[in-house]
Amino acid sequence: MNTNNKITRRKSSLIKVGNVSVGGGSPISVQSMTNTNTEDVKATLDQVKELQNAGADIVRISTPTEESVDAFAQIKKMVNVPLVADIHFDYKIALKVAEKGADCLRINPGNIGSKQKVMEVVNCAEIHGIPIRIGVNAGSLEKKLQKKYGEPCPEALVESALANVEILQKLNFNNFKLSIKASDVFMMTESYRLIAKEISQPLHLGLTEAGGLRSGTVKSSIAIGQLLKEGIGDTIRVSLASDPGDEIKVGFD
Repeated sequence: MNTNNKITRRKSSLIKVGNVSVGGGSPISVQSMTNTNTEDVKATLDQVKELQNAGADIVRISTPTEESVDAFAQIKKMVNVPLVADIHFDYKIALKVAEKGADCLRINPGNIGSKQKVMEVVNCAEIHGIPIRIGVNAGSLEKKLQKKYGEPCPEALVESALANVEILQKLNFNNFKLSIKASDVFMMTESYRLIAKEISQPLHLGLTEAGGLRSGTVKSSIAIGQLLKEGIGDTIRVSLASDPGDEIKVGFD
C-alpha cells in the first residue's frame, strides 16, 4: 500500500480577494474571466452570473477604458462574487476602478510607467485594502529579456516576474498574488516551479491561449494538475468557452 500519496502544499501568505481567502492554506479558489465588451453591462453581467452559478469564486473583468470602469461599477452593485479589474497600462484606470469597488487589480507594475505612477496605484490599493495580481505572460515578455534569452523560456519569465515583484516590495507592498503564464505546458509548469522557490505570495495558475473547450481543457488539466499535485498553486483559472452549436460552457483556457 502506498503511504506517500499525501500532497504537501507550498506555504504561502494569505490575501483576501473580496470575501475569498487566497493562499495561507485556504482552499484552492477558482477564477474565470468574462469575454464580453465590458461596456455592454447586460452581456457582461449575464456572464458574471453564469460563472458564479457554475462555481467560480472570483471573476476578472477587463477595464481598458473609462466607460468600462463605469460599467464595472454598475456590475459590481449587482453581483456577490468578488471582481478583479484587469488593467494593462493606464494607471489612472487602476485608480478609478479601485475607487469603484474592485476587489483586486490585475496589473504588471513594469507596464504602468514611472515609479510615481506605480506608487499611486499601490497607495490606492492600500487605502482600499485590496490586493494586486502581477500577471506575467510569455506572449508579452519585455524586449530586453527577449534579446537576452532569444525566446520565451522559464528563466526569462521568472526574471520578468521577479522584476515586477521587486517594484512592489520596494514600496513595502506585499499584498499580491502572481501568475506566470505561457501557452506551452512545459514552459508554464517549469516557470511556476522556479518562481515558487523565490517568493512566498500566492500563485495563480493558468495556461494562456490553451485552445478551444476540449483541447484547452486537456492541456490546462495536465499543466495545472501537475502543479497542484506538487503542492504549487493557490487559485486556478478556468474560462468561458464554446464550440459551434454548443451553448457556452465553462472550460479551461
